[in-house]
Amino acid sequence: MIKIKDILYVRYATPDLQAMKQFLQDFGMSVAHENDSALYMAGAGDSPFVHVSEKAEQAATLGFALAVESRDDLVEIAALTDTPVLLNEEPCGGEVVRILDPFGFRIDFLWGYEKRAEDAVRLPYKMNPSSERSRYGNPIRVVRNAPSTVMRCGHVALLVSDFAKAMQFYTETLGLKVSDTYFDGTETNLIGAFLHCDHGDEFTDHHTIALVASPQGESRFDHSAFEVIDLDDLMLGNDHLESCGYNHAWGVGRHVQGSQLFDYWRDPCGHKIEHWTDGDLVNDQWQVTTAQITPDELAQWAPEFSPEFFK
Repeated sequence: MIKIKDILYVRYATPDLQAMKQFLQDFGMSVAHENDSALYMAGAGDSPFVHVSEKAEQAATLGFALAVESRDDLVEIAALTDTPVLLNEEPCGGEVVRILDPFGFRIDFLWGYEKRAEDAVRLPYKMNPSSERSRYGNPIRVVRNAPSTVMRCGHVALLVSDFAKAMQFYTETLGLKVSDTYFDGTETNLIGAFLHCDHGDEFTDHHTIALVASPQGESRFDHSAFEVIDLDDLMLGNDHLESCGYNHAWGVGRHVQGSQLFDYWRDPCGHKIEHWTDGDLVNDQWQVTTAQITPDELAQWAPEFSPEFFK
């Protein structure tokens, strides 16, 4: 079975690269590479970039990239999908296998790519809850009127026209493992799943890919999500994006499955994009749960959301 290490970046089409660039800078990313046809935006971590925008007449969600554990995994993916291993001509180099999943999403599997030098960022602030205090003699003083610090791409949520086919492909072909699921009506009618990378006993993100049955029968991203430093960083980013006049989608709140603190925004093309922090970590000892999908299952606490959130 192939081993997926992590998600690296997401890929979109946009008619206005400059508007996307400004938004993503205000969201907390920096320019890694750009030309007349594409924009590559980096976070503060070692991923070469976390968000790719391609110039196109119409906005669209195109796909994403997954790092594999070894070149053998890359060769295995190539054999499974009857696709060649190629030299990667995009800025990070290395080798790549490019496929389309059953729903038309482009997946780049990368190995041997060049990592970027990590940015110097502040450490997460220690907290002083009612017990287990950890911050002594150190006041917190935040830097205001600035974007969040996007550290990395954390996950992508896919709306899919055939949920069972998606589950089969992402778990059986790509080797991702189920963390938790949602059902509608009866427990056999699964309509959502959170999938994590198979790292054995090593802890990893609760989900790298989320699958959701598409109510309209279309396949597209529901959202992409980017990890920030901590709650203060997320809240300061919320203030900054609001001051810039961007379209807020939902938040701040805490999810149920995955437990992330979240804040959703709309990019200039109307796509949902999430800041998150403080998510669950899972490994092979994780006990998978399933739950009836209800509004209360989406957040433990948060403002009410409008039906527009699901568009």
